[in-house]
Amino acid sequence: MRIKTVFLALLPLAVAVLSTIPASADIVILEEIIAKVNGDIVLRSEYDETLRDLRAELARNDQLSDEEKTQRLKEREGNGLRDLIDNRLMIQRAKDMGVSVEAQVLRQRDDMMRQYQIKTVDEFEIWVAEETGQPAEDLMDRMRNNFLSQAVMGQEVGSRIVIPRADIEAYYAEHQEEFVNSEGVRLLEIFVSTEGKTGEELEAAKKKAADVQGRVQKGEPFREMAKRHSENEQTAASGGDIGIWRRGQLRKEIEDVVFGANRGFISDLIETGNGLLILRVEDKFSEGQATLEDSQDEIRNRLMGPKFQPAVRKYLSSLREDAYIEIRPGYLDKGAVAGQNTDWSDPAKLVPVTTTREEVLGTKRRRRLLWSIPIPGTGGDKNGDKNKDEKKEKQADG
Repeated sequence: MRIKTVFLALLPLAVAVLSTIPASADIVILEEIIAKVNGDIVLRSEYDETLRDLRAELARNDQLSDEEKTQRLKEREGNGLRDLIDNRLMIQRAKDMGVSVEAQVLRQRDDMMRQYQIKTVDEFEIWVAEETGQPAEDLMDRMRNNFLSQAVMGQEVGSRIVIPRADIEAYYAEHQEEFVNSEGVRLLEIFVSTEGKTGEELEAAKKKAADVQGRVQKGEPFREMAKRHSENEQTAASGGDIGIWRRGQLRKEIEDVVFGANRGFISDLIETGNGLLILRVEDKFSEGQATLEDSQDEIRNRLMGPKFQPAVRKYLSSLREDAYIEIRPGYLDKGAVAGQNTDWSDPAKLVPVTTTREEVLGTKRRRRLLWSIPIPGTGGDKNGDKNKDEKKEKQADG
């Protein structure tokens, strides 16, 4: 009763406030959804930001003439919505696959902190906000989405493109002068995260790293230990392989250790901004003419290049065929699959479905009457069936 009294007391005030709003007042749209991709959305602000970044990127390019910039801008602007939808589809696919890239995101953040001499995460967040005008978490999300997309493309597209060995050998024979390298090392890693850990959790992480380091030092297979214990999920699957590194690409204190070591060398624990690292020198490469075996990965990547984009487009089309996509009128998706309906549905225009109690009862009545229709071939007595049906109706109505 008290609630009803309060409501009645406030009702005149609400009516008075609403009556002060002019019927012709302009409605300002703060944000607009321009596409729906399964359970996700693409906002107009994202689309506009993509185009702004594109224009700024072309403006900084001194290698292109004004005419070339205009042409390239026109081409890439037309793909703006397509690229945003592609990105949503790849991120959704990465989550379905259970891909985790947190270790890579944190490592990239730490690299930025070292590059700009930022000492703490709090200082990093302040720096990002001052430089970009956006929260640091937005930057981390963009980094995360980039790594997720790369992981999907690598696993779902790149790994399925086969370059014959004969093609690699022929390319090396024709381009040997291009494969003269500086000194390098191939490294394996085992990573134990300390991110956000304090007290007992931090001590447990340090103990785990020290235990693993001691075991590999004593001869346990490094690759197997990496698969079981490394917390960098992306490299753990390959036995901790992080590829070939050349002089100048590593932190100086790490470079001084691994370049002066022999094959099979295992490092002490190395502290990073977000964890503890154990490195193994898997292979070493001298300065000079690279062998075919040393060059085959790079050659494979070169030969894969012309095949990769068509394969990516084909893969994304397959994702679109299984996706629920809607495009707001006035926007063009150049990646649309032929025959797929992407018409925009506006919930505000849906007509509400109403009914009455009488219609519901009438529907139930008609359903009961259907039971009285004799089924051919049953051999039942029509009068007996009729009596049974009347009895059912009385029981239902009673």
